[in-house]
Amino acid sequence: MRVKKAVFPVAGLGTRFLPATKAMAKEMLTVVDKPIIQYAVEEAFDAGIEQIIFVTGRGKKALEDHFDRSYELETTLKTKGKTDLLEMLQGLVPRTGTIVYTRQHDPLGLGHAIWCARDIVGDEPFAVLLADDMIQTQDKPVLSEMVEKFERFRASIAAVMEVDKDQTDKYGILDAAPLEEDMVKINDMVEKPQPEEAPSNLAIVGRYILTPKIWEYLGKKQAGAGGEIQLTDAMKGLLTQQPIFGYKFKGTRFDCGDKVGFQMANLSYSLERPEMRSKLLDFIKTIKD
Repeated sequence: MRVKKAVFPVAGLGTRFLPATKAMAKEMLTVVDKPIIQYAVEEAFDAGIEQIIFVTGRGKKALEDHFDRSYELETTLKTKGKTDLLEMLQGLVPRTGTIVYTRQHDPLGLGHAIWCARDIVGDEPFAVLLADDMIQTQDKPVLSEMVEKFERFRASIAAVMEVDKDQTDKYGILDAAPLEEDMVKINDMVEKPQPEEAPSNLAIVGRYILTPKIWEYLGKKQAGAGGEIQLTDAMKGLLTQQPIFGYKFKGTRFDCGDKVGFQMANLSYSLERPEMRSKLLDFIKTIKD
């Protein structure tokens, strides 16, 4: 089966960005001129995804409104003849039924958030995108590459990258064997191990394609690291029945759940804009240590 559905866990409170996120969903923080969530949704559509499933919580109304019509604003733009902006706004709104919302009522972890989408996804493979992980590539977006890999391997795949050894306690870390230039076969994984206990420095980042067998393990709702229901633990269970592969993507990943990573993303994506690049570079040269 093709990968047609993508789950976006967006119920988090964004406490690391307070007070900015006191009344605004963290996914609506902008990188240059687009919300973080829009970059991830565009990546999903570029990969051929047909249905977006947002797993939300309280305080996410702005996110829902962003992908809906704004008749007052559209009328104003039309009256003023701002057709480019009007077309851009209208392009944000997919056809009815393309976006589905469900609630995660209790903050029980990433694995639980994904499990909340089980009845919408059903018995088919699906993608998971963590919008906080922005990945800048020169060629095809990461999820597009992963969909192509899935069509070959017909097994669950996670995006992976090497991290500094002292950062392993922030990621799911792999014990994996090389398979191809950009693929590894996962033997085991550990959620947020201390550096001295980590099997490697190869970490999972926020892109997955999962087979429906994962529901069996997410449904056990077993608490793991941090007392939360971890996706990594469910994937460990899945490994006992099915292979899982890692895709070593080419690109730069920005952790936009972190203030420094968020600012780095803004700078890097701004420098991609021809109308902004020269002014920014001139300004950067004036900054002293």
